[in-house]
Amino acid sequence: METKPPLPPFTLETALIKVQAAEDAWNTRNPQKVALAYTEDSQWRNRDEFFSGREAIAAFLQRKWAKELDYRLKKELWSFTDNRISVRFEYEWHDTADNWYRSYGNEQWEFAPNGLMQRRYASINDVSILEFERKFRV
Repeated sequence: METKPPLPPFTLETALIKVQAAEDAWNTRNPQKVALAYTEDSQWRNRDEFFSGREAIAAFLQRKWAKELDYRLKKELWSFTDNRISVRFEYEWHDTADNWYRSYGNEQWEFAPNGLMQRRYASINDVSILEFERKFRV
């Protein structure tokens, strides 16, 4: 069976590790690599989109990062219990016209016993910023 440690139930230490691993993976902007952290039938809500499955996740991420250029993400553990983790996050990106944005949001995660995420629900808001207001630079 495929596993993705750390496994639930989470402690403060393992929840922090899981959040950092997610941040690191998303910052690669590699849809196929990121999709491997989710179960084959993982259910997602991202803004106003609802979908499930690794193929749909990878396709969504490919579209996302084609639009959100130079994407850079920071995640923070908000809470955890048993097999669930809640995070707040912010990320910066620009569009093809070089308009910069900072996106803020919250995610609720639920994990299968093997450590793969089986549910991800994200609420996100975008704020227009000027390039010099960026916080996250490579």
